[in-house]
Amino acid sequence: MRSHDNLPPEHVLAARQLFPRTWPFLPLTVFLAVLGCANVASGPPGLASGMAFGVAIVMLILSRLVYDLVITRDYQFQVIGLLVAVVMPLSLVGYGFTTWGSAGTLPPVYLGAAVSAIFAIAAIYLRRHALGIVAAQIGLYAPMFFNNNVAGGLLGFLMALTLAMILSRREMEEQARLEEARAAQERINTRAQDILWDYEQTGQGWFWETDRRSLLTYVSPPVAEALRLKPHKLVGQPLTRLFDLADTGEEGERTLLFHLSARSAFSELSVRAAIVDEERWWSVSGRPLYDHFDNFIGFRGSGTDLTERKRSQEHATRLARYDSLTGLANRFTMSQSLEKILSAPQIIDRSCSVFLLDLDRFKQVNDTMGHPAGDALLKQVSSRLQRAVGKMGQVGRLGGDEFKVIIPGRVQHDKLDELSREIINSLSQPYTIEGQRVVIGASVGIAIAPDDGATSEEIIRNADLALYAAKDGGRGRSHFYSQELHADAEARSQMEEDLRDALAKGQLQMFYQPVVSTTTETITGFEALMRWHHPVKGWISPQRFIESAEDTGMIQQLGDWALRQACEQLAKWPEEIRVAVNVSPLQFANPQLPSIVANAIATTGIHPSQLELEITESVFLQDSADTDGMFKALKNIGVRLALDDFGTGYSSLGYLKKAPFDKIKIDKSFVRGVTEKGSRNAAIIASITSLAHSLGMETTAEGVETMDELELVRMHGCSHVQGYIYERPLDGEQASERLAAGLEAVARGPRCSRAPRQKMLRKVVLDHAGHLYNGTIRNISTTGALIEGLWSVPVGTIFKLQLSHTYTVTCTTRWSEDDRMGVEFANALARDSAGRIAAIEAAAPSPIKEGQAKQAG
Repeated sequence: MRSHDNLPPEHVLAARQLFPRTWPFLPLTVFLAVLGCANVASGPPGLASGMAFGVAIVMLILSRLVYDLVITRDYQFQVIGLLVAVVMPLSLVGYGFTTWGSAGTLPPVYLGAAVSAIFAIAAIYLRRHALGIVAAQIGLYAPMFFNNNVAGGLLGFLMALTLAMILSRREMEEQARLEEARAAQERINTRAQDILWDYEQTGQGWFWETDRRSLLTYVSPPVAEALRLKPHKLVGQPLTRLFDLADTGEEGERTLLFHLSARSAFSELSVRAAIVDEERWWSVSGRPLYDHFDNFIGFRGSGTDLTERKRSQEHATRLARYDSLTGLANRFTMSQSLEKILSAPQIIDRSCSVFLLDLDRFKQVNDTMGHPAGDALLKQVSSRLQRAVGKMGQVGRLGGDEFKVIIPGRVQHDKLDELSREIINSLSQPYTIEGQRVVIGASVGIAIAPDDGATSEEIIRNADLALYAAKDGGRGRSHFYSQELHADAEARSQMEEDLRDALAKGQLQMFYQPVVSTTTETITGFEALMRWHHPVKGWISPQRFIESAEDTGMIQQLGDWALRQACEQLAKWPEEIRVAVNVSPLQFANPQLPSIVANAIATTGIHPSQLELEITESVFLQDSADTDGMFKALKNIGVRLALDDFGTGYSSLGYLKKAPFDKIKIDKSFVRGVTEKGSRNAAIIASITSLAHSLGMETTAEGVETMDELELVRMHGCSHVQGYIYERPLDGEQASERLAAGLEAVARGPRCSRAPRQKMLRKVVLDHAGHLYNGTIRNISTTGALIEGLWSVPVGTIFKLQLSHTYTVTCTTRWSEDDRMGVEFANALARDSAGRIAAIEAAAPSPIKEGQAKQAG
């Protein structure tokens, strides 16, 4: 038997075949013709005729074997098959009848009738094959020709054969052309079906159809494969069997079921496929079907795989709403959440608290350890922040090291204060980043809605003001918004504007504080310090206007001006006197700095070694190649370089090894409290001086104010001292007079230092003989405080100082300068277990309204 799977398509076989595979009626016709002739003949056929009939019938029956052998072969094999399957058996039939007729027992009329009948049946089978008909005719009639006239019969046979081959060839070409045309037309007719089939098989989409009861009558095989079922298993199942409507969502479920029940068309409905342990989404469309009588007969539709598109959309949505690094809600999402609360229909639902957080010392980690370490730190910070807040509110990252927390509902101040402390404490615990121990901190600003604002803009602005106040109060603190913070913000803005005017109008001045050698107690130089006398407000603290200049970028202009002024003043003094000028990190990063320094030296005619540039450790956070190049360029000029505020920034022995410093300046924070019991500052100072001596560098201890501090820094090997113990800063004229009086310096000051102070920005109320005044504490210790806001207070004035709603302390004015005064507490303030001053941990007192406050004087 042939293998039908290996055969070409039927239309290709039809174009190739010269004879049919089977013709069951032809051998039957031969048998009946022989039987009929035997019935009318005067005698039976001879042995030769009988054998010819038998062999012919067998060959006709077995002709399908020949067909299977040659149908897929070349044309010459097709012709051989035609000879074997058609010509030979019919020739045997013709031979049998011719021999039978020659014996005289079969009348010619019956012989002709039998042969004609057999040929007619053969011609029917061979009706599409001209060559086959000719071959059948030759096979039947050739024996008759040969029997009567061998020569003539042979010639006729050859001529007939030649003509048959020519005609059959043309017929075959025509038949092939017709078959090719028919196949092309068939391809056109089935093109749409083939395209749809390819569409299904390539996974681009699939089709489905239901009856009027929404039961499937057809579904594409790929869908069944995805559901791990056979296609016929799905037929008769509800359409919804294909989908997991429980995970699709209520909206999608209602929409699909609605359209099916309403018999309405639907398009691109997003549904989840009913596949176990796999999330796959489909987009389904469908339309109702109606018969010729407008009767509803079902639905027909299509579907496409939506999984990748949905994942991309979800990813894009997540990126749009969540921070990609920490996974927290981003600025947009947090803004939406706040807007939703503030626009709630019920007023009672519009209450919330907003925390703005900023990490302290994060930039140090990012710059020294690299951005990957900074990212790892932010992830840990986010986790801790989420744990601290818990279910109380929503946590988000605004960008960089800024975070935001929204606490819905009205929460008591004490609870919010407790939460802020928990956040600060949690974030201040050590971290492990790349095997290193890292410690940072956090400052928190808090604003409450609707008390501090009714719109998101107001709440965020006020929380930001509170955050600024927390940072200004010493960092690592939280601060609630209050109305006074607006005045501080306006004051900062006014400060920037006034500073620009001061630079333009020449209101800035340079003062000079002597630097004294500890061995000779003589003045060896000065540090140039910038001062500003405001035409209305008087002297402005350098800390305030320098910070403003750094924030606004004016520090570059101020620094250049200070350098020129110092060089001009230095030109008037003896050659052995040096002047140190502070250089900000922004100035140091300016490639033009060497040119600016060189021009100032050349213009004033001083020796380069008389000029000393004080540089802070923060410059080493910049690109090392540029930093090294700047150091080299400055040293080539011949100026001296001093490392300022050593130990307070990003201290590293590595840069001391390669940076060409001539001096290390020990920050006053190490000097202050150095003589107190349990202080480690003395050991730190000893280590710094020992290191500097080994490296061939001088050391200057800054901020020395008491005799015991002077004795200790001298004992530990500091080569120079700078501070009030010898002299306060002098203007240019006073400094010149001081030098003219001689270089000898005499230490004058108190014997012991006062308690350590904590910087802060806290509103307080002062009561003097029943008159109330608003003030602001700038720093505080257990024994006293620096208070700002009262002008020209006489020394010795006694106040009752309200530090909080629940705590008041008596204090005495010890000094006063412009709007600032120093007060000493009658009783020292107590510290809690964490070392904090307990009196300032509670909320600040409410300020006195305008009209109630009085001005002292």
